[in-house]
Amino acid sequence: MSFTLQYLGKTETFDKKVRLLDLLGEKANDKEFVCARVNNRSRELTYEVYYDAKIEFLTCSDTEAVKIYEASLRFVASMAFHRLYPDLKVRFCYNISRSIFIQLLDGKKADLHMVRAIQEEMKKIIAADLAMTRYTVSKEEARQFYIDNNYDDKLEILDYRPEKTVHLYDCDGYKNYMYYRMVPSTGYLKDFAMRLYPPGIILQYPRAEFGGKIPPFEDAPTYGKTLKESHEWSKIAGADTVAGINAHIKRDGIIDFIQLCEARHNRMLTELGDLIERDITDIRLICIAGPSSSGKTTFANRLRIELLSRGIKPIRISIDDYYLPKNEVPLDADGKPDLESIEALDIELFNKNMLDLINGEEVQLPKFDFKSGKRVPGRVLKVGDDEPIIIEGIHALNERLTNLIPKHQKFKIFIAPQVQINLDNGTPLSLTDLRLIRRIVRDYKFRNAAADETLGMWASVRRGEFTWIYDTQEGANYVYNSMLSYELPVMKKYAMPLLEAIDIDNEFYPTAERLIRMLKYFVDMPDEWVPCNSLMREFIGGSCYADV
Repeated sequence: MSFTLQYLGKTETFDKKVRLLDLLGEKANDKEFVCARVNNRSRELTYEVYYDAKIEFLTCSDTEAVKIYEASLRFVASMAFHRLYPDLKVRFCYNISRSIFIQLLDGKKADLHMVRAIQEEMKKIIAADLAMTRYTVSKEEARQFYIDNNYDDKLEILDYRPEKTVHLYDCDGYKNYMYYRMVPSTGYLKDFAMRLYPPGIILQYPRAEFGGKIPPFEDAPTYGKTLKESHEWSKIAGADTVAGINAHIKRDGIIDFIQLCEARHNRMLTELGDLIERDITDIRLICIAGPSSSGKTTFANRLRIELLSRGIKPIRISIDDYYLPKNEVPLDADGKPDLESIEALDIELFNKNMLDLINGEEVQLPKFDFKSGKRVPGRVLKVGDDEPIIIEGIHALNERLTNLIPKHQKFKIFIAPQVQINLDNGTPLSLTDLRLIRRIVRDYKFRNAAADETLGMWASVRRGEFTWIYDTQEGANYVYNSMLSYELPVMKKYAMPLLEAIDIDNEFYPTAERLIRMLKYFVDMPDEWVPCNSLMREFIGGSCYADV
């Protein structure tokens, strides 16, 4: 039976299966295309089409292609380590400068000789253009393979795989699985960079937001330190892997695990309280910023309570009340009002109001009416010497917003979930995907927004984060890690139905499918014992701060 394919501006009819690679013809030689969407489903280029389909070939300018490229690069790096250091175990984590950090396990440390050796071996593997062939085995066969090859980390997660089969990839005799699709052969992976970053190695790869190019390396010691601390705590708590988290829930019980994670947040709040109290005679402005779905609102309320317990009486002021009228807001690249931009705020008025308040003057604050799109008069406020002002928003750490306030009078807090959780040593979970799941659940719960509506806004949100937020982390006095290791098992029951409701014809189906592939490994966890003041409640509901 014949079928019709639309691809690369053509429409052709075929009588038998055809590989996506073969449709590319001579274009396949350039290895520019990494994968394809076939009727909106992400497919490897070795996939054979046998039905009517619309096909879109993707390069590393597309996020979905980058994820396949990056997973394939981890495979090749693992292969190089296996060839040169067969007894050495490594772990891959997402890290600074939008890169991968290769951690040497068992207390080993990388050196320049190792970096050069691994880099050269990877180049040899890539130059050889070795086929990366997928095949399927039963879970029992996979278990024996993992045992035979000392893949203990893969054994742990195998019991939580809902399917009865497992995919493996074979490349010149080396077999592994990165829980994702692969490029057809190693020759597609020519663009990468490595550098020593003690005690491990940084591996950089092309990024969609850089037009498929590798971004310049930018060191970020504050961010790096936070990720290291997150990993160390997760390891101590036995929550650095999905299998470890699942084991906590099944072995230790729900209440103990929730309290363990919440205790860490409580400890960080106590540390913050100590730091602010120690310098309270100078601190007049407490600035809180972080990317979308970091839990800024709940955190600000909990910090307020922590300070009140110390005799400090903070006053909260919303930056959102300083939006310019809608007709004065700058437009983004799509011609829509760019509410993520700092230029959407009345910076001059905000600076003046904060300075006047700190100087003890009475101030008429504005109130932004989102229905009319204009500012109206708000409350009249005067603050005392023991009443620091808390401001919270994506621009709160930006010096332009508070440039009239001396730096020693500002205490800056950056908040974000800094997750360091792996499916296994070769497969880290995405920090960004965690926040995306939070936002999908919250938007549906509180705004009745379907998952595809949230996904439709996510690209714009991410552009705003890269432009306005991430650089401010390095200037923070404190980084609050809002990750709760139990949250994905709780989120699963909320997020899965929303993601599964996205139809295959929807443009966001590939993203939904990717998130489902991650969530399916977590066991379900009820949320009845999640405290009402937990940051988790900001997303699933039931927060005691809902009306504050």
